[in-house]
Amino acid sequence: MHRIFQRFIDDIWESVDLQGLQDAMAEAAAALDLRCFAYLSMPHRRGADAHVISTYPAAWTGHYVESHYERVDPVIVRAARAPDPFEWGHGVDLNELTPPQQRFFDEAAGFGIRCGFTIPIHDGQGPVAAITFAADQRHPAFRRSIETHAPVLQLMAMYFHAHARRKLVADRVVDGAALSPREFECLQWAARGKSAWEIGSILGISRRTVAFHLDNARAKLDVRTVCQAVARLSASRPASH
Repeated sequence: MHRIFQRFIDDIWESVDLQGLQDAMAEAAAALDLRCFAYLSMPHRRGADAHVISTYPAAWTGHYVESHYERVDPVIVRAARAPDPFEWGHGVDLNELTPPQQRFFDEAAGFGIRCGFTIPIHDGQGPVAAITFAADQRHPAFRRSIETHAPVLQLMAMYFHAHARRKLVADRVVDGAALSPREFECLQWAARGKSAWEIGSILGISRRTVAFHLDNARAKLDVRTVCQAVARLSASRPASH
């Protein structure tokens, strides 16, 4: 466990972007027999998108963010109310579910997300966040890992959140303009030569939604074309990015 944790800390500190953070947590989680994870930071203002860093299926993550499911997700609702980590899923009580919440769980199950261990993060410096380690069932390896490593997972969650919060704020400021998480994400993929259709496929959202976010980014950067917005993004990033 010490070796896994130390490697995680080293990778977190060496990461230069959000993808690096995701890779660091994904590698540590896999080493602990935890199949996938999701970090969610609640939006600063109502109507804005939550930010998600996740190894869940892209189609589910995109649908979750676009549908503002953080408002109905029973796991996030509970995480926002209290700071104590908790398990959820089949055989674990999350109180009585409303019909929309039950439909939400049914949808998530279709993507292999049926149970998990969630660590709420209430740091007093911004909106509530949470990290969840999820699985398709509460198999012995999953339960054993949670029971054995819960304190270390909490510490990893706090480290991850601290680094993600700094990167989410700093990385989305392009040439003095603050982009939303989705605007910045779409612009990043456009900078890698992806079309709106390809970006939509990657993020699990429609081509029209991608175009909407790119148009917003273009307007905030006061340029006429997406290519010009990409040029502004490239000029604002250090060479290491």
